[in-house]
Amino acid sequence: MYVCICKGVTEKHIQEAAKSGVNDYKSLRDKTGVGSQCGKCGSDAKSCLRQHSLTSENLIL
Repeated sequence: MYVCICKGVTEKHIQEAAKSGVNDYKSLRDKTGVGSQCGKCGSDAKSCLRQHSLTSENLIL
């Protein structure tokens, strides 16, 4: 699903960024461009990154 239509960023892009070490919104924005156009996707992008981070932590435990 698209999270940021302006930059064409999907949930998969955010998951891949998180797997590569991105762990905060600023880094995600720098890497993918999400939230840098109109900004309406910011909260959804943060939520997606947070959800992926929690899932990854549970896999490690």
